Amino acid sequence: MLNMGGPSRVQETYDFLRNLFMDGDLIPLPFQRVLAPLIAKRRTPQIEKQYADIGGGSPILRYTDYQGTAMCALLDELHPETAPHKHYVAFRYANPLTQETARRMREDGVKRAVAFTQYPQYSCSTTGSSLNELFRRGRAGEMGEVEWSVIDRWGTHPGFIKAVAQNVEATLSKFEPSSRSDVVLLFSAHSLPMSVVNRGDPYVLEVSASVNAVMNRLGHSNPYRLVWQSQVGPSAWLGMQTGEAIKGLARLGKKQVILVPIAFTSDHIETLYELDIEYMKEGKELGMEIRRSESLNESPVFIRALADIVAQHLNDYSLRKIGPTSVQMGLRCPGCKSATCSQQKHWFSRGGR
Repeated sequence: MLNMGGPSRVQETYDFLRNLFMDGDLIPLPFQRVLAPLIAKRRTPQIEKQYADIGGGSPILRYTDYQGTAMCALLDELHPETAPHKHYVAFRYANPLTQETARRMREDGVKRAVAFTQYPQYSCSTTGSSLNELFRRGRAGEMGEVEWSVIDRWGTHPGFIKAVAQNVEATLSKFEPSSRSDVVLLFSAHSLPMSVVNRGDPYVLEVSASVNAVMNRLGHSNPYRLVWQSQVGPSAWLGMQTGEAIKGLARLGKKQVILVPIAFTSDHIETLYELDIEYMKEGKELGMEIRRSESLNESPVFIRALADIVAQHLNDYSLRKIGPTSVQMGLRCPGCKSATCSQQKHWFSRGGR
């Protein structure tokens, strides 16, 4: 189960930030190896305070483990041919890092594995970065002989869409019936540097498809927009930013809003601090009524969706209806110049060989 991760304890914040700023797939920097530790050191006190404010660390590992355990229990019933199933968590920037997970898989004697991204929508900077790191570890022999296949995107899966829509409906029910249909739904996703977007990354298209699917399920009951959060640094990032959208809606007199995390499958700092603390405070100061749709966390509908996605993948793979990777994963961004990306896609397309 691939994801970016987050520090489980405040004391792990610097290491998390250093790993994050070292990743050129996510944040391309000149002189990356020199600048990344310096930027991380400078930002650590501020981010440590944010983690302290949300309870002393990120809950993303706890939720991912919960989701993985529950998913595997369902998988044993849905696809007994490959049972028993076991999940491993491989975070890109926090413990357990991919390197540690590779070691554990080798010790456990794993021979067949599915690289299952926990980013519903594909981006070279998120899923692509995690797959690049998994490829590097696999090519170095750190996991032993493993047959790989990949689930690289699932942003319009009906179970995922149903889980998101149910949480939106539950949040809408907290508004007065007389004004409920006027509540603005702000779907908020992690932003990307425009340098990534402009090379042809599919993330914007896929997040938009998720939003459209949710609105179709809701019967287009409310006005909505897709906005972007978590910009870092002075370079150009994809907008409009969530905070600016809130200010703009207040100016337009639209003061009832639901924030909907559409690219995050469990709570972490982007939801618990940015959405729940920063943006809620801004909205309150502007006289707005802002609520946040819950993250998927322990949603049984979402966990069933995860199990269904993997069961379908395993079934189709065993029947040779699909190969190790999807058709879409085989296409590099038109502006891609990364040798690692090319090698990774080839390696996974051959089942990790």
